[in-house]
Amino acid sequence: MSYKIVVDSGCDLPAQYRHDPRFEFVPLILQVGGHVIVDDDTFDQKDYLAKVAASEDCPKTACPSPDLFMNAYDCDADDIYVVTLTSKLSGSYNSALLGKNLYFEEIGEKNIHIIDSMSASCGEGNIALMAMELAESGLPFEEVVEKLEAYRDEMNTYFVLDSLETLRKNGRLTGMKAFVASTLNIKPVCYALHGEIVQRSQGIGMKKALVKMVEIIEAEVKNTESKRLMISHVNCFERASVVKDMILKKVPFKEAIIVDTAGLSSTYANDGGIIVTC
Repeated sequence: MSYKIVVDSGCDLPAQYRHDPRFEFVPLILQVGGHVIVDDDTFDQKDYLAKVAASEDCPKTACPSPDLFMNAYDCDADDIYVVTLTSKLSGSYNSALLGKNLYFEEIGEKNIHIIDSMSASCGEGNIALMAMELAESGLPFEEVVEKLEAYRDEMNTYFVLDSLETLRKNGRLTGMKAFVASTLNIKPVCYALHGEIVQRSQGIGMKKALVKMVEIIEAEVKNTESKRLMISHVNCFERASVVKDMILKKVPFKEAIIVDTAGLSSTYANDGGIIVTC
């Protein structure tokens, strides 16, 4: 059976999959300083971060329309696997569901499964790569869906950002009970809990916060030999490489990948942000 993996542009994958015919990216819309930017292959991270730095307004994002998802489903593939941003922080999941309903009403029924990643960035990417591996193995649609949901439920997402202001101003930090003082250079170590952002620890400065994150990963993540470590970064490849080395010295993974962030993750993780999923 042929298959296709549809993801929104919150999904950060290695560059070789951006034009892989097995994947289709449905773009979100970014807005900053009067500029409206489509989060697709035309996204220029350097230019975008400069626009964000120059603007007095907080950047905002808009999820894809149901029609965009419906159009992505309209293809020759027998099985469609859809991975979206966490439904707790984005309307993308609901748009994907509405797109499925529209497709069924206007075109007809087919195998379409939409998975709420309960994550973002490399978290979505990790699930999308697992969907590819399972589909390539020749498993039937229902079994791929079952295993993919189980993989999502066992996945962990951690991150340390230089700034939480974009998340805070856009109402994405409702799961955090308190905010640390930025004047003290305290960096929270955050975690995705059922798709919401919570604080797990903190460190004075980015380096100490990243060390804390690595310690938490070492203590909490199980069965690592069968898992993929993915790290996404916003304009800080060297920092991501250091984090990768720190983790692999303590914890064995079957694979470790570093990916750049596209527009959505660059917006909320901000310049210098690090996201880890495993």
